[in-house]
Amino acid sequence: MQKLLGLVIVLVSVVGGFLMSGGFLASFWQPGELVIILGAGLGAMVIANPRHVLKGIIKQLKSAVRKNEHTVEFQKELLMLLYELLELVQDGGLKVLDEHIEVPENSPLFQKYPLLLKDKEFITFISDNFRLMAMGKINAHELESILEAELEAVEEELMVPSRSLQRTAEAMPGFGICAAVLGVIITLHSIDGSIALIGLKVSAALVGTFLGVFFCYCLMDPAANAMEQAMKRRMTVYVCIRTVLINHVAGKPTLLAVDAGRKMLPLDMKPTFAKLDGWVNQISEGVS
Repeated sequence: MQKLLGLVIVLVSVVGGFLMSGGFLASFWQPGELVIILGAGLGAMVIANPRHVLKGIIKQLKSAVRKNEHTVEFQKELLMLLYELLELVQDGGLKVLDEHIEVPENSPLFQKYPLLLKDKEFITFISDNFRLMAMGKINAHELESILEAELEAVEEELMVPSRSLQRTAEAMPGFGICAAVLGVIITLHSIDGSIALIGLKVSAALVGTFLGVFFCYCLMDPAANAMEQAMKRRMTVYVCIRTVLINHVAGKPTLLAVDAGRKMLPLDMKPTFAKLDGWVNQISEGVS
């Protein structure tokens, strides 16, 4: 909703200011200019990026526009799943996790947390790293090194779509100039026409320049920034999981390990320690 509100503000400000200055909306309708600018932008994006990046751009755009899925309830499910998994390890060792981490979708434990279970990437990250700890003895420093390298790779992969859209956005004013130059060429072919006709053609050419700048700074650049911020928030979940696992391997009690992960969550969604303790008590009472 906030993104749509921002878009409305931009359109009202730009179009409203144009109309207040005596402009006419019909001046914006230049199909040829739109085809040149948007077609060149789309073609450049297709040339520059593999298919999975193009799919990532669409996916991340949808994620940036939708309401934030990482709500307080999501954070609760994340922390409580990690807590319950670590408690199982404390009680029966890492081998007891086999029935849960081999096929998480079929695990009664994972099924208790549907919001988290819907995100296959997080579930895979959790399962793979618990499996890593179960395969052999690994100390906290070794695990931290492995997870740090993995998170660097994950972050790099997540940021590629927003960076690709950003680079295309930066090229849009250039595509607008390209459209404007072509418009000037068309105008020169009509140089022997009336002043009114030449004025219309020059104005159409200048619309191309305007559209290139508008698409860059009012639409695509903000969209790329929103995508980047959404992915940075997503990375905090990976960092939370990493922190919990490292503290567990370092020998910290389960609650303290989970609390260390809690501190990595975004401020606006981070539960307090008292709330975390209350959730843990609810689980303990349910078990008893």
